[in-house]
Amino acid sequence: MHNFNVFTGEPRKFDPTFKGPIYNRGCTDILCCILFILALLGYFAVGILAWSQGDPRKVIYPTDSKGQFCGQVGSPLEKKPLLFYFNIMKCASPLVLLEFQCPTTQICVERCPDKFMTLLKALQNEEDREYYKQFCKEGVDMRKVSSGQETFLKSNAVVEARAVAMRIFEDYTQSWHWILLGLVIAMLVSLIFILLLRCLAGVMVWVMIIMVIIVIGYGKGVYSSQKTLCLHLLFTLNTFIVIPLKRKYIKKIFCFKKLKAIGHVMSSLFYPLLTFALLFLVIAYWAITAVFLSTSSEPVYKVFNTTECMYSRDTCKPETFNSSNVTTECPDAECLFAFYGGETLYHKYLILFQFYNLFLFFWCANFVTALGQVTLAGAFASYYWAFKKPDDIPAYPVFNSLGRALRYHTGSLAFGSLILAIVQVIRVILEYLDQKLKGAQNKCAKFLLSCLKCCFWCLEKCIKFLNRNAYIMVAIYGKNFCTSAKDAFFLLMRNIVRVAVLDKVTDFLLFLGKLLVVGIVGICSFFFFTGKIKIVEDAAPSLNYYWVPILTVVFGAYLIAHGFFSVYAMCVDTLFLCFLEDLERNDGTADRPYFMPERLLSILKKSNEGVKTVD
Repeated sequence: MHNFNVFTGEPRKFDPTFKGPIYNRGCTDILCCILFILALLGYFAVGILAWSQGDPRKVIYPTDSKGQFCGQVGSPLEKKPLLFYFNIMKCASPLVLLEFQCPTTQICVERCPDKFMTLLKALQNEEDREYYKQFCKEGVDMRKVSSGQETFLKSNAVVEARAVAMRIFEDYTQSWHWILLGLVIAMLVSLIFILLLRCLAGVMVWVMIIMVIIVIGYGKGVYSSQKTLCLHLLFTLNTFIVIPLKRKYIKKIFCFKKLKAIGHVMSSLFYPLLTFALLFLVIAYWAITAVFLSTSSEPVYKVFNTTECMYSRDTCKPETFNSSNVTTECPDAECLFAFYGGETLYHKYLILFQFYNLFLFFWCANFVTALGQVTLAGAFASYYWAFKKPDDIPAYPVFNSLGRALRYHTGSLAFGSLILAIVQVIRVILEYLDQKLKGAQNKCAKFLLSCLKCCFWCLEKCIKFLNRNAYIMVAIYGKNFCTSAKDAFFLLMRNIVRVAVLDKVTDFLLFLGKLLVVGIVGICSFFFFTGKIKIVEDAAPSLNYYWVPILTVVFGAYLIAHGFFSVYAMCVDTLFLCFLEDLERNDGTADRPYFMPERLLSILKKSNEGVKTVD
């Protein structure tokens, strides 16, 4: 009689021929592979089309009311890099949201105004008149302009933002080599922690907990704001409340931490570098394509006026505007640059190209992540199912696993990545709608949107969890994505208590590790860039904003720590699924010995009498 349950499936049976990841396997999910390749070809076509039509200068240089680039080298406006708004307050008009252009005149200027002056005062002497003239449109006769309602703005928010951006750029040019050094230190610290966890898992857990509390406590001393103090107290209380509750569970997963899989598959620690490189290419391609798509439109000019006019917001041409009947019926009307658009077939489908670019970005990024998970899972599974460790571990396990993933399972990786990408794009659309509805008064619509955002957030987390375990089964058995996902789901459901313990406690411990790495690197970078380390005080660069390199180092350190600790998490998850399979396939007798170490078996409170393991 079969031990089958609709929610848990049928347990694995003993198979004397099973020796770990299947080598004699075939291609899976071929249709998804073909679809992914066609989508990539379309992605390249969109990129080439965008690069042939786009003009990045529209992003680099500000644009005046005539569509000319301020500060462009070789142009008449080369010495006028700044953009001056006649009335910056009009940028708060709803028209800006519709047409992405302030309904006020904009001109390129050499410098910002540094004093308040009215037209009436400027006409009183030659010096003030020359100063005032540089902020007027070309060809304007100041003596014919009606008196004094037009005034200077003392400050220009857009120009100030640009100046801040330039100072931040200067800080990066002064500190980029120190930032790289900080990231290298973060990499070394992460590597050291991984190696220490392998050898001293129990000791390192408590060391991490104590050091995290010390780091956050020190942060409270450096930044003594009330908000930081509250966060520190909350974290400390949470730590001391949670740790005793989880202490009895931590012992049960120390065995996984002490398994020597990473020590025998050391190349796995450097695989995140390949993932980072591939993700960098994906992000760079998406960003460049998005910029070229957004700047591939032609300048569109519209009629702007201050009084009521039937031609208001109509499209116009600056070359023929003065000779048209618009100026006769609306004397104050002007033909000004409004936005970039167009009426060609390409411009009509431009928004679809942008959407396609975003969707392929999510699909490709998820594919790169999935490739790493399958590769590492195959390598660590080869370690677990080796009868005599390390003698039976195949040579170059990471390289072989990567080859199997690309050769046989590109379609399965594309399938799982596609499902996740669809959910992520839906979440982006919901966020966009949420931003649009922020000023709305419809409470029912807001509530419904909030519920949808919550549901899709949960759905994304569930899909990521299932995909991760499905990829492990793909790496081991070489089956298609749906079958692997079903097998992984049933295996986890048959061991739901063990899954809950391992998943939550492992996440908690790895979070502490990442937090500690980021805290150590962040505090060191703070002391260095603020010149508080006397030994290297002279080496610290002179910066406008010292928080620019500090935040960059902290963010980069988190990404690096996440990459290294994700290898450890994938190792634990893979060995855990292999352990569950081992329990179902074998019974510990001489004919069917366990592949797990005796230490792992004893910690999980199974009887050792008459039990055979391979250690």
